[in-house]
Amino acid sequence: MENNNISVGLDIGTTKIVAMIGRKNEYGKVEILGLGKSKSLGVHRGVVNNITQTIQSIQQAVQEAEAAADLKIEEVTVGIAGQHIRSLQHSDYITRANSELVIDEADIDRLINQVHKLVMLPGEEIIHVLPQEFKVDGQAEIKEPIGMYGGRLEANFHVVVGQVSSIRNIGRCVKSSGLTLDGLTLEPLASANAVLSQEEKEAGVALIDIGGGTTDLAVFKDGIIRHTAVIPFGGNVITEDIKEGCSIIE
Repeated sequence: MENNNISVGLDIGTTKIVAMIGRKNEYGKVEILGLGKSKSLGVHRGVVNNITQTIQSIQQAVQEAEAAADLKIEEVTVGIAGQHIRSLQHSDYITRANSELVIDEADIDRLINQVHKLVMLPGEEIIHVLPQEFKVDGQAEIKEPIGMYGGRLEANFHVVVGQVSSIRNIGRCVKSSGLTLDGLTLEPLASANAVLSQEEKEAGVALIDIGGGTTDLAVFKDGIIRHTAVIPFGGNVITEDIKEGCSIIE
């Protein structure tokens, strides 16, 4: 894939695995070039529990997407979910060396990188550090501090954390499928970016995505992500309850 406007998303779900190839056009919209799907046999409630079966399902979905788009896929961004995911709120700050210079992107990156160094529980690592609101020299409720003057830059963050072993298992499946892992995206965030408008995020909205094995939640208010969660119950659980309660065959 030599076109920099082309990206590939891979959804490793409980019931199916989907690979989608998209290209951003001149209007900033994404055009779908190819889509591939396969039955997911090695995933339980959003977590890989059979490496070999998951690799086979990924390869099948990717091959279908490649055939539809007439492109060779080399790297993918993977959606991550599962009951191991948790989120937390964190506040942090940096003191700038020269308050005579305006705050720039490097200052924001420095603050975010500082949060990435937080010590998590054993076996966990940070997936996302999402700025919510900033403070500059005590002035609160700033959404965009770039271009402002100030010596102390503070921010509230929404931090998404996952289990190291689950993250590595995803990476192994992707690599063993002949692909490069370009990054991980929390699935409720990916869903929110796909279907919610900025106006909805400003007004306040909760997105609930009920999958086969998990239910994803993302809450926005004032255009800011407020909460995310992955609940380890999905449509399959409801189906099983109906089957058992009514003594019927699925």
